[in-house]
Amino acid sequence: MKYANEIFFFVVALIAWGLLYGSRFILTLGKASQAEKLWLTALTLTASSFTIFAAASTLSLSLLTLANTFFIASFIYFGLFCRSLNGPVTKNVHFIVVAGLLVFAAVFEYLRQNGLFIHRVGLISLIGASCFVWELKELRRLKGIQSTQLRFLVYTIAIELVLTIARLVALYIDGGLNTPNLYQEGVISSSIRWAWLGITILSHVAVLGYWLEKISLEKTQAIQESSRISALLKEKERLIYGLLKANKTAATGALSASIAHELNQPLGASNLNIQFLKMKLEKGILNPELGKEILDSLEADNQRAASIVKSLRSIFAEGESSTEKVRMGDLISNVLDIVTPELKSKNIQIQLRADDRLAIKVNPAEIEQVILNLLNNAIQSLANSGTLLRRITIEATQSGRLARLSISDNGGGVSAEFRPQLFELLSTTKQSGMGLGLWLCKHIVTRYGGSIHYEDALGGGATFVFELPSAS
Repeated sequence: MKYANEIFFFVVALIAWGLLYGSRFILTLGKASQAEKLWLTALTLTASSFTIFAAASTLSLSLLTLANTFFIASFIYFGLFCRSLNGPVTKNVHFIVVAGLLVFAAVFEYLRQNGLFIHRVGLISLIGASCFVWELKELRRLKGIQSTQLRFLVYTIAIELVLTIARLVALYIDGGLNTPNLYQEGVISSSIRWAWLGITILSHVAVLGYWLEKISLEKTQAIQESSRISALLKEKERLIYGLLKANKTAATGALSASIAHELNQPLGASNLNIQFLKMKLEKGILNPELGKEILDSLEADNQRAASIVKSLRSIFAEGESSTEKVRMGDLISNVLDIVTPELKSKNIQIQLRADDRLAIKVNPAEIEQVILNLLNNAIQSLANSGTLLRRITIEATQSGRLARLSISDNGGGVSAEFRPQLFELLSTTKQSGMGLGLWLCKHIVTRYGGSIHYEDALGGGATFVFELPSAS
């Protein structure tokens, strides 16, 4: 069969190009590593050399120089791939390789025109065998090859080394001194050559299997890591939920005496009115005007007590963390109902300027907790400052697409040394407390896509500002 060699080269070339096409996923996964690029280069050179070998006898035998140069280059770049598994390959190496290939091409062309076929095969065999020894050495350097594909690659390269030497010996026995070119090589040496090239393809298949094996392992590890991260995030949410509950207790606990006093006032007044009403009824001297007056007083006292209880219940709500559209002014009013007793007991004035139209979409209990924390901090700061005219200013305004709320006091402010860690967990400027309040404020606000920061108040004192996306 006249064109058996050419057909065989063409078939092997198609297999190599198919492997290259099937390897395109390496490039689509993102930035290819150096090892991946070197192997793809080696495979491209292998496919190109086989293609040229298939066409050289028909087009021009001078193409054999280019085909063999590509063939040798594929060995070298395959060796560089093995080297890159142990460490990076410097750019200078590529320049040396290109220079060496140019020298090889010149020597091979000289031998093609003036030498014997066996001399050319001897040159290629010597370089190929050297590359195979180098590749095996680099693979052996890997600390305990875990990949089954790389272990298989060691065997295919070792077989290539044996077949390279066997082909040269068989060519000499087959009368290689009289063989004019590649396409008229003897049967035994040709058979060994085709076995050699087949094993070369298997080596590339082993590397492709290695990349697939590596991707599969990374995917499995990513899934496991994702599960661990998911579990950690759930645990984090549980811890934060516990901290939120602890902070609610701490914030309202500091005001408990004042809240109790404020509740006792309407309850005590109600009790007196009830006793008075019973006495009048027993004596039968209750007139309608007096009865209405007493009932109105009872209703007012009841509403005051109910308002405080409602505000406390909203902050301590245990329901789902669902969001709803609420007015900022209503949230401020709920919190003021709770802290008013403390403000009165410490003689602190409140200046409130709130845009009635300002609305946000949040879980009301969480934002009320933020406002309560900031007001509680301001109250404690003023109580420890020695300021005679104590004042807290609350402003809620629209700032572009953001709802802006600021709480300022005219106390002592925050020292410069504490400001960088002000919103960090377990950081506190107080003599007592765990440093949860401001950290939780930041956690809640940022979870809604907002921000919180500290400013020096005009005229002295502290200002805390938080901004949330507006729903107005």
